[in-house]
Amino acid sequence: MAEQSWYGVRCVFRHRELGVYEERVTLWTAGSLDEAIGRAEAEAGEYCAALGEAEYTGFAEAFRMDGVPGEGAEVFSLMRESDLPSGAYVGKFYATGRERTG
Repeated sequence: MAEQSWYGVRCVFRHRELGVYEERVTLWTAGSLDEAIGRAEAEAGEYCAALGEAEYTGFAEAFRMDGVPGEGAEVFSLMRESDLPSGAYVGKFYATGRERTG
């Protein structure tokens, strides 16, 4: 059996009735990136079934954590190349004005 590591897996969902997309990051112990994604995708199906109106888009990304989760632990990280200045980058990808937060 492969050594177990902690992974943060981000999956994207579409909520049809609300007209929104949701990004969820869940934590898993697994022996590989593929195993963590597989476990997260299985849970994504359960999540959608429980909600009834949500669908899993089939998009998942995983991040292998260093060590065990604890206070302040980094559970997910994504790097993207861009020539945009900081404000334009955040506006394009994160703070578009269409987010539902809180």
